[in-house]
Amino acid sequence: MKKGKIVLIGTGFVGMSMAYSMINRGGVNELILIDIDKEKTKGEEMDLSHGLPYAPQKMNIKAGDYMDCKDAEIIVITAGVAQKQGQTRLELAEVNTKIMKDITKNIMNSGFDGIIIVASNPVDLMAYVVWKISGLPKSRVIGSGTVLDTARLRYLMADYLKVSSKNIHAYIMGEHGDSSFVPWEHAYLGCKKIKDVMKDNNLPMGNLEKIHKEVVNAAYEIIEKKKATYYGIGMSLNRLVRAILDNENSILTVSTYLDDEYGQDDVYIGVPAIINDSGVREIIKLDLNIEEQRKLNNSCEMIKDMRRKSIDKIILDKKLEL
Repeated sequence: MKKGKIVLIGTGFVGMSMAYSMINRGGVNELILIDIDKEKTKGEEMDLSHGLPYAPQKMNIKAGDYMDCKDAEIIVITAGVAQKQGQTRLELAEVNTKIMKDITKNIMNSGFDGIIIVASNPVDLMAYVVWKISGLPKSRVIGSGTVLDTARLRYLMADYLKVSSKNIHAYIMGEHGDSSFVPWEHAYLGCKKIKDVMKDNNLPMGNLEKIHKEVVNAAYEIIEKKKATYYGIGMSLNRLVRAILDNENSILTVSTYLDDEYGQDDVYIGVPAIINDSGVREIIKLDLNIEEQRKLNNSCEMIKDMRRKSIDKIILDKKLEL
């Protein structure tokens, strides 16, 4: 395994936003690009490499293939189709499950034994698929989960309260989607509870849920205005990669496997977790109130229901290949 070697599978807007973010921040020694479109991938290699003289450090960038995965430290999967107009999330999940299954087999056939980050949607389901097919420990298959949702929450709350977003300590949990929620009892401005901040400044508590609604609707609004979202998730993926490479033991709201945590099992869902060079070191167990636990249960059940309806049979179908 090469220290600082990253493989990116999928050179669309999301993947290349992550790659561009990596070049500007540094900390990665080698970046391998893999995509079914070989010509585009070669073009991306050239375009990124031409900016390296102005980057903070040297980086080897190469359009490669799945054999390059063997000694990689981290693989990031952003490949997959985007949801089309009129397409249900279940239909999207079926298509992308077949893609994830094929990609994961190719990764593991290389002899890979590192950490996989999944960003393809629906991300909670796709992370589960990659974990099942790969046979890797659950701690080493991580979905991007609600890392971006949490960043959006912190940005909007900081703007509302007129403080630095770095001093907002609040998390979005659950599905990366409409059933997510914020455990407000565990939200802080610095070391002070957000609820106390609202009360002391005579701010309506209802505004907190309005902010959460803005977070949920943000992707829809961005897609309506510019057809896709990619900068935010690109930077979020870079943040997650750095937490692993630098063995940070940072708390990030990733999609990870629950094994009786929060009373749930056999599901990937967004929860706060400690991330280091072993992947998910530990899931942070928050004391949720009854309503918050109900929301998490609902989110988990939605994902499990989608999986039961079609995903499980695709995972188990040994004959099914792209």
